[in-house]
Amino acid sequence: MLSIAVGTRDISLATAWRVLWEPDGSTESVIIHDLRIPRALLGVVVGAATGLAGALMQALTRNPLADPGLFGVNMGASAAIVVGIAFLGVSSISGYVWFAFAGAAAASVGVYLLGSSGRSSATPERLALAGAAMTAVLYAFISAVMLLNIEVFNKFRFWNVGSLVGRDLDVLWQVLPFLVVGLLITFGLARPLNALALGEQAAASLGARVGLTRVLGAVAVMLLCGASTAAIGPIAFVGLAVPHAARLIVGPDQRWVLPYSMVLAAILLLGSDVVGRLFSDTEEVQVGIVTAIIGAPVFILLCRRRKLARL
Repeated sequence: MLSIAVGTRDISLATAWRVLWEPDGSTESVIIHDLRIPRALLGVVVGAATGLAGALMQALTRNPLADPGLFGVNMGASAAIVVGIAFLGVSSISGYVWFAFAGAAAASVGVYLLGSSGRSSATPERLALAGAAMTAVLYAFISAVMLLNIEVFNKFRFWNVGSLVGRDLDVLWQVLPFLVVGLLITFGLARPLNALALGEQAAASLGARVGLTRVLGAVAVMLLCGASTAAIGPIAFVGLAVPHAARLIVGPDQRWVLPYSMVLAAILLLGSDVVGRLFSDTEEVQVGIVTAIIGAPVFILLCRRRKLARL
């Protein structure tokens, strides 16, 4: 209700509640139904997907500091956006979505192939190193293109900051199928992830198919991170900090950590969007900036209160 009532034009909660169910064609009704409800829905869905992806990545890699940047997802999406703007003339948000998703998917697959090449399997350490290498290469490419073309920089920076502004239901419908598939895969992996937390050998002795779990987990991360990053841009700290808060509430059982991460991340993202509207009467602070401002100290507090468990 706050997300549809608070903004550059404040609407009372009573009025917002009334026109939410009884559109009357008034200015307030148009603002709520055409602008704020789509924005709120997108914030809830993308926030939930980002939190779920962060929890899954931390469980898969057994790394408490894993986040969507670990697999090069954000940089892959950013690189594809830059290619679309610089070489193909893409300028609309709906066009960005597909380029960003393709780039995020390609980067995720590339990191997994690099991490699993050779005789060794895709261990958490190898995946982290492959992700760091992929991120460095893509960052260099993005910087080179933007330095050579100021127009690309001006267009790219509005997507890169992470924002719900200007997104409508069309963007949500385009990414929703990928998010649903990623969600179903992730919840199907809850029990194998619990076994994997004991180590690969222990998980295999308990009947978990470690290789299949990692492959399906990588696919789910690709779908969740790729679609959410494509929709609103890269969002900092949500996928990193929220799973730790979920584990403080429900413990290490992934059957509970995963759904709690979804709910808490949706609350954080939507709440950050509301806070971003309160900084000024005429301008908004993008949600990606607010999540970093809120998420960083909260994450530091979590680290200080309890030592991060090895996953």
